[in-house]
Amino acid sequence: MDGDSSLLEKAAAADKAQAEFTARKASGRPASTKAQLQNTGPDAPLYADRVKVYPKAVSGPFRRAKWAVLVFCLAVYYLVPWIRWDRGPGAPNQAVLVDMAGGRGYFFNIEIWPQEVYYITGLLMLGAFGLFLVTSLFGRLWCGYACPQTVWTDLFMLVERWIEGDRGARMRLDQAPMSAGKAVKKALKHTVWFLIALATGGAWALYFDDAPTLLVNFFTGGASMEQYFFVGLFTATTYVLAGWAREQVCTYMCPWPRFQSAMLDKQSMVVTYEAWRGEPRGKSKGAVPPQGMGDCIDCGQCIAVCPTGIDIRDGIQLECIGCGLCIDSCNEIMDKVGRPRNLITFDTESNQEARACGRPTKFRFVRPRTLIYASLVVLIGAVMTTALAMRSTLSVNVLRDRAPLFVTLSDGDIRNGYTLKILNKRREALSYELSVAGIPGAKLVVQDVGEGADGAPVVVHAAPDTVEPYRVFIIAPRSALKADSTAVEFVLREPVSNARSTYDAVFIGPHVAGK
Repeated sequence: MDGDSSLLEKAAAADKAQAEFTARKASGRPASTKAQLQNTGPDAPLYADRVKVYPKAVSGPFRRAKWAVLVFCLAVYYLVPWIRWDRGPGAPNQAVLVDMAGGRGYFFNIEIWPQEVYYITGLLMLGAFGLFLVTSLFGRLWCGYACPQTVWTDLFMLVERWIEGDRGARMRLDQAPMSAGKAVKKALKHTVWFLIALATGGAWALYFDDAPTLLVNFFTGGASMEQYFFVGLFTATTYVLAGWAREQVCTYMCPWPRFQSAMLDKQSMVVTYEAWRGEPRGKSKGAVPPQGMGDCIDCGQCIAVCPTGIDIRDGIQLECIGCGLCIDSCNEIMDKVGRPRNLITFDTESNQEARACGRPTKFRFVRPRTLIYASLVVLIGAVMTTALAMRSTLSVNVLRDRAPLFVTLSDGDIRNGYTLKILNKRREALSYELSVAGIPGAKLVVQDVGEGADGAPVVVHAAPDTVEPYRVFIIAPRSALKADSTAVEFVLREPVSNARSTYDAVFIGPHVAGK
C-alpha cells in the first residue's frame, strides 16, 4: 500500500508539473526549469520546442550596471580601430591592428611578430584563469554583463522595446494577425537589427586593415572579396545570435555553463533565492505575510524580467547568466508591498544556510581555489610582463643545408652551406657584424657580400622591421675537424647598441677514422 501511495503521489506531482508547463507555454509565460525537468515519463518528448522568452523591462542598480557595461564595451569595440599611433615612416599608424598581409600584430607601442605567438597563448591563458577566478568569486558575472552575446542581445532587445513595446505589447503583437501596422513594426525592427549587425561585422574587419581606408573601399567597391565575406559572416552571425537565438546560445551553444559548476563552491557569490524566508509562497498583500506564509507573493516578476526565462526560485540553474535583473524586479515588488528587500539577492550558499538557522554570516574570498587561480593570473602576468620588458629587437635564425651534407673543395677544405635570416625588429635600417666560432681556421663567406677568415666578422645589413635572408658558407680545413660533426656558433652583433644574438649550429664533415 505504501508503494502504491508513493506512486500515486509521484504521478500527481508529474501531472501538476505537466499542467503548469502547458499553461505557461499557452500563455507565453516561460515554463520554469523545474516544470521542464519534471516533464518526464514514457510519453515525454525527446525534443521540446522553444518557448519564446519576452523579457520585461526593469529598473534598478543591476540594470543600470548592465547599461554602463554595455556602453563601455560597445564604445571600446567600435572606437578602438580609429585610434591613431605614430610608429614612424612606412609603419601603420593604427593603434590596434592585426596586419595579416604584413604578418604583424600591433597594440599601441607593442609589435608582435609571427614567431612570438606565445604572447597570444599567454593572453589566452591569462583570460582563462582570470575567468576562472571571477567565476569562483562571483559566479557568471562575465556571462551576465560583459559577454559579447549578452551585450549585443541587450542592445537588440532595447531596439525591440523601442519599436514594439514592453513585454505585454510584444506578446500581443506576436499573437495578433498580420496587419499593416504589425508589418511596419517588424520590418523597422529587423532593419535596425541588420544595421547594428552590419556595423558589428564592419567594425571587426577594421581591426585587420587600416580603418579609414577600408571604410572608403567597402562602400566604393574597392575592398577585397575576403573583406566582404568576413563582414557578411559577422553581420549574419550577430543578426542570428543576438536577434533570434538569444538565450539558446547561453543554454545550448556556449560550453561555459556545462563546467562552471567545477568553479563554484558554497562560498561563491551567485544570484540566489532566500527560500527559508520566501516559502511557502502565495498570493498575499500587506507588509506582514499571513500566518504560515513566506514573503514571496508568487507574482512571477522574477521570471518575467529574466533574459533566459527561468525561475530563480528553483535554485541555481544552467540557464542562469547571473545578471541580477530578477533582484531589481523582486526588490521593486517588495517595496510596493512593504516587505524587506533582497528576497532574491547576490549571496553565497553558506550564508543562506547560516541565515536560515539564524547564525552570523561571513564572506570568504580567500579560499584554496581562488588562491590557485589568483596565483596563476599573477604568475602568467609577471612572465608576460618580464618577457615584454626583456624582448630583444634583434634575432638570428640559421638553417643548415640538408643536401649535400658537405662539399669537399679542390684544396681539400670542407664547406657547409646555411641559410641565415636576420630579424630586425626596429624601425630603422641597421648594419651588423656576423662571425662564426667553434672551428679554428674556419672562414665565413656571405654570398654577394664578402668573407671573413679565422673568425673575422663580415658586415651585413637589414632593412627596418623585416627579415633579411642571406646565403652563408663555412669553409674549414680538414685538419681542424676532429669529429664527423662539430658544434659552431653564429654571432650577430649590432656595433652601435652592442645588441647581440647567437645561434648554435653544426658543421658536418667526412668520417674521421677512429671516431
